[in-house]
Amino acid sequence: MNIDSIKNGYVIDHIQAGKGMEIYELLHLNELDCQVAIITNAKSQKTGKKDIIKIDKDIPIDLETLGFIDHNITVNIVKDDRIIDKRKLNLPEKIVNVAKCKNPRCITSIEKDLDQIFILTDKENEVYRCKYCEMSLKRK
Repeated sequence: MNIDSIKNGYVIDHIQAGKGMEIYELLHLNELDCQVAIITNAKSQKTGKKDIIKIDKDIPIDLETLGFIDHNITVNIVKDDRIIDKRKLNLPEKIVNVAKCKNPRCITSIEKDLDQIFILTDKENEVYRCKYCEMSLKRK
């Protein structure tokens, strides 16, 4: 398999195996007019297998969403064929429109245009709570 290197863009690395397509969809990478490579089940010394996404365009990347999906992801920023920055992610304190509240009585069930906002309330157990009804959401 031969995948070209990127000139300017991102390499999203250390994605938990099987989560690459979820990230592809959440970041709307299918809407880009550039090369995007998704490598699934690549060998990893740390975890055995991992997914990798290469984006050959300098676009805004939502690091908060990536941190919520998997805070072990590394984002490499590439300029002129060189990695100029490497960012490690953390669990975000707040996520907006990444997950939906499952409480049928929550105002977000009625007001469809209202943002789905969750606040990190238990970092150790990776638990978020809906800003409006406090329904808990445990990160998978």
